[in-house]
Amino acid sequence: MTQEQILNELEELAVNCGIAVRYEKGDFDGGFCVLKAERMIVINKRLVAGRRASVLAQAMAEVGVDEVYLKPAIREFIEDELAKTGRSS
Repeated sequence: MTQEQILNELEELAVNCGIAVRYEKGDFDGGFCVLKAERMIVINKRLVAGRRASVLAQAMAEVGVDEVYLKPAIREFIEDELAKTGRSS
């Protein structure tokens, strides 16, 4: 899968889990947050697709996707991103 395909799959996963994905400008990479009871993932829109996918994968892992069906390539991508940061699912 390409980085764009992975990013699209992760965006779809977030929406299916009831989490909004927003792309904003700023001095940050992004992550999961709750604003006025709305769960969302905010990602810096200036990041390249691969880095956006990485931020989104880490945020989805924080939310928890153990009980959700994921395509094997997507689950592997999330696990690889967590391994890079030294975290585990």
